[in-house]
Amino acid sequence: MDKIHAMQVFVRVAELQSFTRAADSMGLPKGSLSRQLQSLENAMGVRLLHRTTRRVQLTQDGLIYYERCRDVLATLDEMDSLFQHDPATLSGKLRVDMPISMACDYILPLLPDFMQHYPGIELELSSSDRRVDVVREGFDCVVRVGVLESSGLIARPLGKLTLINCASPDYLARFGTPTTPDDLVSHAMVHYSQQIGVQPTGFEYFDGKNSRYIQTGGTVTVNSTETYRAACLAGLGIIQVPERGVKQALTERKLVEILPHFRAEPMPVSLIYPHRRNLTRRVQVFMEWLTQAMKNYVA
Repeated sequence: MDKIHAMQVFVRVAELQSFTRAADSMGLPKGSLSRQLQSLENAMGVRLLHRTTRRVQLTQDGLIYYERCRDVLATLDEMDSLFQHDPATLSGKLRVDMPISMACDYILPLLPDFMQHYPGIELELSSSDRRVDVVREGFDCVVRVGVLESSGLIARPLGKLTLINCASPDYLARFGTPTTPDDLVSHAMVHYSQQIGVQPTGFEYFDGKNSRYIQTGGTVTVNSTETYRAACLAGLGIIQVPERGVKQALTERKLVEILPHFRAEPMPVSLIYPHRRNLTRRVQVFMEWLTQAMKNYVA
């Protein structure tokens, strides 16, 4: 048994809580992973995983072993590049997640320069509006927009995004341009919620001390930032969106800013990752590159 490879298999199965997903992510047969985990448990003399037909969970011993494996594998990975200062010698996979609009509009156009500088790095870039499970899904780092929940993960502030209020010229021609928040009672908003069915909070603005909310009309709710912007362009209502994401639409007069003195508080942007210590060199290099790249994206 290759002990190091067995540890890698164990960590991936533990994070994904599934032999099938772990096998797919590693490009290995599911049976091979199962046999390696069985051999590892036999060698350790303990059960590391609870297996059911629906999911795989760590035992108490497995949880302790998982934490030690993460540290050992990270140390070994770091040792491989300890004396390698040539960027071309950095290799391995990076798994990263960030919002769709950020990836498409900003990061992807910059990425070729990074990939050319570090040709040995393979990047798996996930982009969706859902909040991925950083540890369970095996992400090295993720970019999150908005206030963070307590999670035990490490957070590096990257800056803030200015929020503005927008509507299409067609919408304003039909319903008029609101000049105060009180006018919004007779206007429609496009509502955004990651979970369809959750009650919308309405129009938000910051009065200098507190955030205030005003209930408005609006019959369309979406759970995608791309759909949110598209609905506004179609004249379905007002949206509150990062200025960065609609800059071109504003320039082309496809959208118009309204109520400029009644904006919501800027949204924080953070880089999230699981461990402060034992970060591999490739993860450190990518996070530093991303931090520098984001300086021109956030305020």
